[in-house]
Amino acid sequence: MLAWVYLLGAICLEVVGTVSLKFSNGFTDWRFAVLSLSLYGVSFWVLSLTLRTIPVSTAYAVWSGLGTAAVAVIGMMFFKEPMSVLKAVFLLMIIGGVVGLNAISGKH
Repeated sequence: MLAWVYLLGAICLEVVGTVSLKFSNGFTDWRFAVLSLSLYGVSFWVLSLTLRTIPVSTAYAVWSGLGTAAVAVIGMMFFKEPMSVLKAVFLLMIIGGVVGLNAISGKH
């Protein structure tokens, strides 16, 4: 169970790192650039802790899938990025894939 908590933490760090990357303005604002790189580094380290227990295929798919979906939702909510029906469908497909991987990860 602790590995899943670590994985959730790694996802949150990656998401905040990506938002910081947006604020770095193409790495021209060194504060956000350093913050972004630091958060990515810690996120990878925490992700590596999950790999002691969770298979790499599942952990990486969950990490990247939920991170991608979270950043897309944040982009729409806070940065006024456009939302379309297709975008919503594809985000739901990512989340569905993550749920499916979790459902079968203990069975194979």
